Order: sequence, then C-alpha cells, then structure tokens
Amino acid sequence: MLHGRSEETARIDALLRQARAGRSGVLVLRGEAGIGKSALLGDAAARADDMRVLRTDGIESEAGFPFAGLHLLLGREIDRIDALPAPQVRALRVALGQEAGGDVDRYLVGLAVLTLLAELAEERPLLCLVDDAHWLDPASAQALLFAVRRLDAEPVAVIVAVRTDEVSPFDPAGLPELPVGPLGESAAAEVLAQRSEPVPGHLRPDLLTEAQGNPLALLELPVDGMPRRLPSSRYQRLHEVFAERVRRLPEATRRLLGVVADASSADASVVFPAAERLGCTRDDLAPAEQAQLVRLVDGRLVFRHPLVFSALRDTVEAGSRMAAHEALAAVYAARGDVCSYAWHRSAMATGPDEEAAAALETAARSGAARGSAVVSAMYERAAGLTADRARRGRRLTVAAEAAADTGQLDRAATLADQAADHVTDPVQLADIALVRATVLDSRDRPREAHRLLSDAAVAVAALDLSLAGHLLFRAGRAAAHAGDFDALDRTAARAEELGVPSAHLVTALSRAFAAQNALTDAAIAPLRVLVEETARCDRHLELLDIGWWHIMLADLDSADDVAARLAAVARQQGAAGLLASVLPLLARAQLMRGRHDDAEANATEGLRIAADTGQRRHAVYLTTVLAGLAAIRGEEQRCIELAAAPIARGVTPGNVHAAGALSLLDLGLGRYEAAFGRLSGMLGARHRGGAMASLPDLVEAAIRVDRREDGLAAARQYAEWAGRVRQPWTRAVALRCQALLDGNADGQYAQAVALHQEGGTPFERARTELLYGEWLRRARRISEARIVLHSALEIFDRLQAHPWSARARAELRAAGESVRAADPGAVQRLTPQEHQVVQLAARGLSNREIGAQLFLSPRTVGYHLYKAYPKLGVGSRSELASLVATRPDHSTRVGT
Repeated sequence: MLHGRSEETARIDALLRQARAGRSGVLVLRGEAGIGKSALLGDAAARADDMRVLRTDGIESEAGFPFAGLHLLLGREIDRIDALPAPQVRALRVALGQEAGGDVDRYLVGLAVLTLLAELAEERPLLCLVDDAHWLDPASAQALLFAVRRLDAEPVAVIVAVRTDEVSPFDPAGLPELPVGPLGESAAAEVLAQRSEPVPGHLRPDLLTEAQGNPLALLELPVDGMPRRLPSSRYQRLHEVFAERVRRLPEATRRLLGVVADASSADASVVFPAAERLGCTRDDLAPAEQAQLVRLVDGRLVFRHPLVFSALRDTVEAGSRMAAHEALAAVYAARGDVCSYAWHRSAMATGPDEEAAAALETAARSGAARGSAVVSAMYERAAGLTADRARRGRRLTVAAEAAADTGQLDRAATLADQAADHVTDPVQLADIALVRATVLDSRDRPREAHRLLSDAAVAVAALDLSLAGHLLFRAGRAAAHAGDFDALDRTAARAEELGVPSAHLVTALSRAFAAQNALTDAAIAPLRVLVEETARCDRHLELLDIGWWHIMLADLDSADDVAARLAAVARQQGAAGLLASVLPLLARAQLMRGRHDDAEANATEGLRIAADTGQRRHAVYLTTVLAGLAAIRGEEQRCIELAAAPIARGVTPGNVHAAGALSLLDLGLGRYEAAFGRLSGMLGARHRGGAMASLPDLVEAAIRVDRREDGLAAARQYAEWAGRVRQPWTRAVALRCQALLDGNADGQYAQAVALHQEGGTPFERARTELLYGEWLRRARRISEARIVLHSALEIFDRLQAHPWSARARAELRAAGESVRAADPGAVQRLTPQEHQVVQLAARGLSNREIGAQLFLSPRTVGYHLYKAYPKLGVGSRSELASLVATRPDHSTRVGT
C-alpha cells in the first residue's frame, strides 16, 4: 500500500481513464533516488489489471548497449513484429537483434515502435512503464520519444520515471511532468511502521529526520548509533547498507550476482550458464533473494533498487568482474552472438587490447550490429582499446560517420574532434571534415562548414583531386546556405586553380548564385549546366540541389516532381531525416503551384520532424513557406510571427522570402506605402537572392504610390529574367507588370491571361485577372470585366486568399454585381494533418499505409478520417475519392 501519494495516484488514475477511453497520454515522474517512483509504477500496473502492461528499466550497465531498453520493453511481443509494414519489420528486428543488418534509420525504429504499440492497443488498452529512464540507452530513449510524441487516438498510457540528479533523454522533451517529493510527516510515520524490525521510540525522531521523507531511507537506514546527517549523505548511507548485505552473502552468491551486474540483459538463460562456468548454481541465488537484493521476474534477474547494483559493483573485485565478463563472452560465443561476445571480450581489457578491438570492428562490419548507433558505439569502444594512433583515429572517424548517419549530431561532433587528434593523413582528415561539416550545416552554421571543407580540399588536392572537387562543391553549397557569395566566388576560383575535375560545376554554382543575388539573367546558363550535368545522379543530396535549381529556373513542375519522388522514397523507407530535408522543397513548389493545402500540410509536418531531427536550417525554410501562406490568407499576426526568425537569421533566401511574405501581406491589405518601403529596402540590400519573385509586387506597389520609375526598373529586370527561363507563367507576370506601366494594357493583359492558362501559379493568374478586371471596369467594358473578375474570385476563394477575394468582390460590386462571401469549402476546413490523411485515403491507401507515410499510428489516421468525414459531408472512402478528384488544380500526389 502506498502512503501519502493521493495526488500522484489521482494523476495516474486520470491517465489510465483517458487511455481506457481511447486517447493516449504520457506522464514523467521526477524525483530523487528512493523517493517512491518505482512504487508508483508498480501501483499503476496493479491499477491497470484490465490493460496490457509493458515495462522496461534503464540499467546503468546497459546504457552503452543501443536498443537494450527497447528489447526489454518489446521482447515478449517479438512474434507481433511481422504484422508491421515491411520496412518497419526489418528496422525493428535489426534493432532488437532478431535480424542481422547494418544501417537502420533510428526514426524508422521509432515509427515501428509507434505502430506496434498501436497494434497491441487495438486488442485492449496498453500501459507502458519506463523506470530509471535516465539510464535508458539513447537509441531506445529516442525511439520511445519519437513514438510517444505521435501517440494520439490510441488507448495507450505511458509513464516514465527519472531521477532529479541525473541527466535524462526525457528532460527537454516537453512532456507532462509530475514531481514526486518527500512524504509528509504522517505518511512517513506509516512507512516507518512497515519496517521488518520495530524502531525503538527514542530513535524514531532521528530516523525520520535523517530520512527526510524518503521511503527507501525510512525502510532501510539502520537505527543503531545513527548520527545526524545532511540529506545529501543518506544516499551514501543506503549504499553502505546494501554493500554490507552483499558482503554477508556466501562467496558463490556474490560471484553469481557479479555476473548479473555485468550481463548486458540480465537474461537468466545467459546468466546461469555463465555463472556455472564460475562454479555457481541456481541454488546460489537464494541467499540474495532472501536478503531482498534481487528477484527473478519474467526470465530476468532484477535488482531491488539501482543502489543495490552500484553497491555490488563497488564490492566486487576487479578480478572477479573480469572472470564474469570472460564467462559471459564464452556463452555468447557459443550462441554465435558476435556483438555481445565482442562487448564482453572488450570489457575484459584493462588497457590497449588489439584483439578485443578487432573483435568489435569485426562485429560492426559483420552486419550483425543493430544499425548505425551500434556500429558507432562499437567503433568508439574499439578506438579506446587501440594503441596505434593512426588506427585509433580511423576507428574514431568511422564511429563519427556512423553517429552522423543516425542523426546523433552532438556525439558525431565529439567523435570527429577526438579522431582529429590522432589523424595526420589528409585523406582521413578530409573524411573528418565532411562529418564536421554535416553537423555544422544541420545546426545552421554553414560558414564554419565552408571553412572546414575548403581547408580540407586544399590539403588533399595533391593526393586526390576528385575528393578535393567534392569537398569544394560541398564548400560552395555551404557558402550559398550562409548567403556568403564572396566565399562562394573564392571557392570557385580555388577549384579552377587546383584543376579539380568538377571545377566547372563549382564555377557554375558560383555564377548562378551571384547572378541571382544581383537580380540579373546571368544565373540561367550556369543553372542549366548544373541541372544537365547532375541529372543522372541518384544521391538525395544532389537530387535536392537539382530540385532547388528547378525552382530558381521557375520550372515548378520539375521541382515538384523531384521533391515528390524524393519524399515518396523517404516515406516508403520511413527515413524521417531525409524527409525533413525534402519537405522544404516540396512545400515551396506546392505553394508556388497553388496547392496551398498541400504546402501547409507538408510544411507543418516538416517542422515537427525537423524539431525531432535537429535540422534547424530546414525548419527556417519551412517557416518561410508558412509565412507566405499566412500572407496570402491575410493572417497578419501569424505572418509576422513566422517571418521573425528567418529575418533575424539574416541569410538568403530565407530572410528574403520572409520579407517578401510581409510585403505581400501589406499589398493584399492595401498598405501600399508599407509594401513599397519594405520591398525597396529588401531589393536594395547587398544579399537579396530569392527576391526575383517579389519584383512584380514591387511594380504594383510602386504604381500605387506613384513611384513609376522604380516600377519600370523592377519590371525591366523581371522581364529579362522571364525571357531567359522561358516559362509561360513568368512571361504572363512580366506582361502584367508592363500592362500596369504602359499604355497598351488591353493587349498585354489579354495575352497574359492566355499564357497563365498554360500552367504555373493560380495565385498569380488570379492577380493578373483582378488587375485586368479593374482596368476593364475603368474602361467601362463591364461585361468583360465581370468575366475575368469572377474567374479571379473563384481562384482567390479556393486558395483562401481572403484579402484578395475581398478586392475582387469590391470590383464586382463596382461593376454592378453583388457577390456574397463564399463558403470556405469543406476541404478548407480540414486541419493540415487531416488534409494529408484525406489525400492519401482518397488514393486508396489503407490506414496502416497512411500511417507509415505520415509517421502516425493507424488508429490516429482513423481518428483524423473520423473527424474529416463530417467536414467533407462524406461517409466512405469511395465518396472521399470522388470529392478529391473533382477539386481543380489539385494533384493527388499530395503527401507523397
């Protein structure tokens, strides 16, 4: 029975009720050692007798074994894994050691955990308990966090317990927390009464004072000769209590417990055979059980409290621990488990040990290692056992590369720094520079990435010109990301001086960005060179570049196609990190093509994934897409908030896109002076790459505020660019700008409207029709004006471009026609996530297939459909398909 925990149990009861009602919830219990967190978890399990209960514990000795905690949580459900989508099956089997495999996406493992938990919860509500989460291995913690953040409409409750004095992966997670504090005086007295031996009355006050409301201390602290101590010392006192109990055990029992402490899973089927090699039997466990130090639970030997583990480790001699690891290594070797063998073989080492290091490297290369996280850990441990500096540096480099592959950016940076201390070979240093640059660029520090890559290229040029060229091209990309076009020019010049095979591509990159920054048409030819010469590449980094170059060439269909194909691959593979890098391109292309619902859904999803993966630069780009949408819709405060961070960052094109969004907002709301001032300032700045799209806005603002000369200059620049990119929609916008400025407006507007009908952006088409309608009405050609104004209004309404719809209605009223405000439309009432789910469901995908693509559980997908059907006025998937198919200008590739 728990004493003094009514508030805590009430919170837990509410969480369980919520899960039973079909909605997920999570609670993090935080408190000091011995305060009763484990007791609360046990009480929760007892209260959940109608639920399926899964439990895992963070174990200090297992913190270095990737996915050890996940294996303990899901090990009993191994037979259920095969029902998951195929990529998730492999990822989870590799993570749990059920299948050999090398690289596995850590977010795909998290998605598999999410799907499996949801599948289990379909049968009956599910309770997941995670004790001592501060000692959970990082790979398991990350997978659980990924899953927990996406639980929504499932009957799943998750309770996590962490210590206040330990760093935990759950500390910055933003999950609901419940502090577990000391017991009150009366509750402490009730716990004290539960001691196996009564406490003399005259000693009770001293014990209560020293225990400070800590239940474990109340039950375990000795009372004989008890001194007054500071609260911080009671942990040491408890440690001494458990250590003394261990010392009193028979020698064979201590040897057996030593094996338990050093076993990577405390699996009885491993521990007992290993202990037998040391002369122990199962009967030797009994004295430890009687002393309440350890118990056998579901085939695992579990210490009563982590303090027992630490006390045991401190009392076991080094020789005994080495013997335990040797016995465990032998058991795993006999089982053919090369990874566990290598870990325990390495634990026997007391200094440099090339045989142990080689065993770790062999295991990492064998394919038996459970993904990049395990490979990285093995190479790091191997490096620690390596005496030869060059070999140690190589192993640390591989560890850093594997850590970067799995998204462990902090760890990758640390390992790369350590590797650099041992490496002198320029080629190996170049490999380290690539790791460091990947980390820096992901953290939005591209200038530093550029310097690293440039220096590495110069150092390696005499040995490997192709590698030097690759480094310089990556350096050029980093400079472009930083908006440092002078550095990009210097990089191109260096590539020419060194004579690298890809020098012309670095030069083309430099010229393209320089011309874009200067708003001249000289960017077009080098961009076409880049696209043509890299068209057959298959690496996602290069394909992404091609997609962005298509955007710069105004080829929206090609950009959308590249992004959609990459996104489809990422979703099929469950590769969240790749998807986070693709969605900025996809959302930008969809925004420009008028697929605003799709753009919002993908940008919103991308922001969530970028937060998970730490890809801050991608988050900035996604924010500018949402700012552009807010500007079109007239959502003033949201636009201002979204634009703030990219503008403060001050790097093109993000800051330019954000400023352009604010200017478009002003233009739509009729604040022409504000729009003109902002656009003039932006276009007058030194770094203004990406500003071409805002030139037509400057033309319109200039005309409205009687600054015709400024409008003429902007229109001239845009017309030159439009003529070079040769896209019908850009030529249409150029003609619209000329019509605003010239006298021959009728012919130019009419030609522009015709060109818009060949494709491009619906929003720009509607703006052209609105301006043409205004001109026709002023020319008293009322019937013609009404036709184009109605067309503009239909598009604006469909795009939820509310300020622009209002302008079109005002013009129609001026043309003698009264038009009511439009119903926003069923699809437009959907949330971004509902929109994504609806689009994929309309294509015939099952809830499970949709969940796999959107990193959601199938049940959450069903919940979103349940909410979407009434909004859409449909009752089945077939009706849904018909509804989506009838929407104009709306590709069914959304969400791919």
